[in-house]
Amino acid sequence: MSNADIRGRFIWHELVTTDPDAAAAFYSKVVPWKTQDSGMPSYTLWMAGKTQVGGLTGLPESAEAGTPPHWIVYIATPDVDATVADVERLGGKIVKEPADIPNMGRFAVLTDPQGATFAVYTPPGPPPEGSEGAKPGAGEFTWHELATTDADAALDFYVELFGWEKGEAHDMGAMGTYQLINYQGAQVGGVYKLQGNATPAHWLSYVQVPDCGKATDVAKAEGARVLNGPMEVPGGSWITMLEDPQGGSFAVVEPPKAAAAKAKKPKTAKADKAEAAADALAAKPARKKAKKKAASAAAKKAPAKKTAAKKTAAKKTAAGRPAPKKTAAKKAVGKKAAGRPAPKKAAKKGAGSAKRGKSAVKKGAATGKKAGPKKKGKRR
Repeated sequence: MSNADIRGRFIWHELVTTDPDAAAAFYSKVVPWKTQDSGMPSYTLWMAGKTQVGGLTGLPESAEAGTPPHWIVYIATPDVDATVADVERLGGKIVKEPADIPNMGRFAVLTDPQGATFAVYTPPGPPPEGSEGAKPGAGEFTWHELATTDADAALDFYVELFGWEKGEAHDMGAMGTYQLINYQGAQVGGVYKLQGNATPAHWLSYVQVPDCGKATDVAKAEGARVLNGPMEVPGGSWITMLEDPQGGSFAVVEPPKAAAAKAKKPKTAKADKAEAAADALAAKPARKKAKKKAASAAAKKAPAKKTAAKKTAAKKTAAGRPAPKKTAAKKAVGKKAAGRPAPKKAAKKGAGSAKRGKSAVKKGAATGKKAGPKKKGKRR
């Protein structure tokens, strides 16, 4: 990417405050930042991991009395001087004339026709390859919002100055319209009209954080003032607008969860096919389980059917004729029984013999002789 292609890109963010040391301690607790020495007097870098996301400096002595701490957005341009001339032509004003930063590029501080402060900047060389298309991570600035007294006029000013495009417009009811800003086809911010005259026109930058609620709680505990939020906005992001302990305004944003983003994403034919295949794969164990359950139920029912069949057969036999085999067997038994005395009579004879045996024993006991079999002579 050449410098000619960076026109209109939000490229730097700078906090100008009354107490840089206190601000450094505060922001390092609220957002995923660390500070790093810049090598320049009275200037500190904000670092999100290994990425430089902005700077920190004290209010200059030349600042007008009563100037509050504030964040300034820097917008890239291939030619600072030409852009400054266009700002004046379009009704804006110069706050700080174009100046060089040794080995760091050229910049100027300006205001738009409605009074919002911003800066323009030309870096010393092109940004690293792929940096523009990279997905921003935690600690980086991901959204920029202009609150102004005349949203339509302000947007026309910036569109002509930086080539931005008007995106979708969202109706916010009593709060008016929220107009999205697109840069090279991507949504980078929004513009809306201020309600009332108490707050001057201003830019507000959003820092991405992993957890909006947690960042808000820490900010409050460290002395910040909550201006609005936490709240969910269209698209699933969560935001909170804050004022740091020195009075600088900023915002934090938690991106939508992956699951929510997936649910909102329109499905393609390929995605539908993949989802169907996944569902079929997931259903296999359930089908196997159902088959086993059905087989088990069938096995339990089988004995009941056999028992019912037996009962039915018994009923038929009782109601109809006796089985032929059983009848023949009974007749055969009857014939055999006719040629023999009944078993009961044999039992009576046995009982009589037993009685005679008992009498003999008693008789022997009375005479003192043992009853028993007679002795036989010895064998020669």
